[in-house]
Amino acid sequence: MTKLTFIANDGTHFDVDAENGSTVMENAIRNAVPGIEAECGGACACATCHVYVDEAWTAEVGEPEAMEEDMLDFAYDVQPNSRLSCQIKVRDALDGLVVRVPARQG
Repeated sequence: MTKLTFIANDGTHFDVDAENGSTVMENAIRNAVPGIEAECGGACACATCHVYVDEAWTAEVGEPEAMEEDMLDFAYDVQPNSRLSCQIKVRDALDGLVVRVPARQG
């Protein structure tokens, strides 16, 4: 299992064990992380699973692809480390990944 840490807007930490091949968003929903709405269910058709990837992890997570960049236009308070959590696949190299949930979703 790969360990993920979600930091909610109020500072609460949610440490979860995630299966490789799942997405960061799926694990947020399974573990009731507040602030991740995922209205489209992971189809990259909204911006309601927006997260900020901890700067120590941005290189390993990688850059968003074109479709994700288009959806990020609908997110609130986009930053250089913004990603849609539905587009981040869990894998061994992401063990320890930390993401922050924004104050609100797009």
